[in-house]
This record gives sequence, structure tokens and C-alpha cells, in this order.
Amino acid sequence: MPNAKPAMIVIPCLDEAGHIASVIDRVSSSAERLDMTILVVDGGSRDGTREIVGEMAVSNPRLHLLDNEKKIQSAAVNLAVEKLGGGFESLIRIDAHGDYPDDYCERLVEEADATGADAVVVAMETRGAGVFQRATAVAQNSRLGNGGSAHRLVSKGRWADHGHHALIRVEPFRAVGGYDESFSHNEDAEFDYRLTEAGYRIWLTEKTHMVYYPRASVTSLFRQYLGYGRGRARNILKHRVVPKGRQMIPLLVAPAVAGASLALLNWAALLPAGMWAALCLGYGGWIAIRQRDPHGPLAGFSAMVMHLAWSAGFWRELLAFRRRETRA
Repeated sequence: MPNAKPAMIVIPCLDEAGHIASVIDRVSSSAERLDMTILVVDGGSRDGTREIVGEMAVSNPRLHLLDNEKKIQSAAVNLAVEKLGGGFESLIRIDAHGDYPDDYCERLVEEADATGADAVVVAMETRGAGVFQRATAVAQNSRLGNGGSAHRLVSKGRWADHGHHALIRVEPFRAVGGYDESFSHNEDAEFDYRLTEAGYRIWLTEKTHMVYYPRASVTSLFRQYLGYGRGRARNILKHRVVPKGRQMIPLLVAPAVAGASLALLNWAALLPAGMWAALCLGYGGWIAIRQRDPHGPLAGFSAMVMHLAWSAGFWRELLAFRRRETRA
């Protein structure tokens, strides 16, 4: 891509008034040093996000606002590549609900150049502010909440099949068709499957990472993981792949909880759900003792919310697919 700039920064967002200014400030210095454009792709925010971006753009000529009529993140990134991708070698995807080291973009560009990777992904650390958000962060940073995902436990850079999306070269992105916009969740995992199947390579770096702030209420966390479960099921159904072992275990949670309703007929129906609840709460207690973290016990509850929602979302999507197949 002759005369192309190193990268453009793409920030999909929707109602992120509480975070958008700090995220833009965080990446603006890198944008100046690397001659990058910052694109905030907004899905129709009504909380003042658009006004904040507009005010910041007055004094920051690198900052631009795009309207994303389809609202979801996958469509936002696709739109950015469609509109401006031709002038850049890579895109750097930034989560408006996260935080980043000051040299985040520089490290990504350096890693892409050093490894020749077609995509560079990063580890994700979760942090929280309020009591429930902190407890959820503790759960998501543990094996109980993340199942041992590679991009949660990275200690040394290596080639991977998936990770938290950071830098993607524009040409491979376009070559595999970008994100599948039928995915409202897990579009990154689905994209990575197609990317690696096409022969492109993904590098999981240890040189930098991002910080994510989880949902701050039980309801919003449940809805988020319900979507994750549906997205994972869609990915498996689309590509006919077998779920990984760490994904198979949470699939049993929703059936176990549903089966507990049979306790009126036989008390043993409570055992599977009871054992799962005891495991989660016990693990939370163990975290509290070993890490001296008072949020440990509540982290066990947060993990239960995530497990149940993910499992329910997966089965909901699978059953919906079966119904569609039967009608056809």
C-alpha cells in the first residue's frame, strides 16, 4: 500500500460519555507521534458522547466522527475501513470502555513490524470502581471467570488463534471480508477463525495490554454474557467447529439450573446446580483468603451470573437454529 500511513485508530462507541474523552486523550499523543487519524464511530449516542467528541475535534484536527447507523461494533469497524482504510496500512481498534498505556499504539506498530504478523492481539486486564464492578473484575481476571483464555494469561509473546483485537492490517482485513455484521457479540473470535483459515497469522504480544472496565450491575452483566453465549453459538454453527474444552463446561450450567425445577419430584435434581454454585462461591472464598481480596466472595456470585448468562445465550441460539432448520 504505497504512501499509506502506519495506522488509523478506530473507536466504536455507543453512549460512552463517561469514558470517551479520557480514551481520546490517551491515544492522541500516539496519533501525533505516528501521524495517525482517530475515528470515533458512533452508533447514535444520546448521552452527550457525540457532543463531547465534536468539542474535542475543534482543537484536534486528527479526530473525526462517523455515524454508524447499524449501531454495533462490527459495523463500526467495517465502516471505518470502507471510508478511510485505503490510506492506512493498519487499523488499531480501541474500546471506548477501556484504558491503555501511553505507548500502546507504538508497541502495536513495532510488534507488527518485528513479527510480520497480519494482526496483533493483546492481553486484557479487568478493573473496577464500585463494589460489584470490582468483584466482577476479580472474577474475570481468574480462571473461574475466563476459563484460562490465552489472552488473559499471556506472559510471553506467541502466535495465537485468537486474542483481544488491537492491530489488524487493512489488506488482510479486507481480504477475508471484515467483520461479519450479523454478529453483535464475538465478532472478533469469528473474524479470527476466518483470518487464520485463510493463512494469515495472529501475534499475541506481551509488550503491551489493555484495561477493561466491566459492567457495573447484575442486569447489564447478564445481558452482556447472554450476547456472548449467543455469539459463540453462532460462530460454532457457522463454521461447524467443536467447542473447546473450557467452553464445554459452562454449557452445562443452564441445563443444570433448569433441571433444579424438578426438585419437587426428586431432591437429587438440585445436586448439579448446587455443586456449581458451591464451586463458584467456594472459589470466591479461596480468592478472598489467598489474595486477601474482600471482593472474592462476591466475585463468586459474579462468575455465576456470567456462567448462567453465557450458557443460556448459547442454548437459546442453538435451539433457535434448530427451529429454523426444522421449518426449512
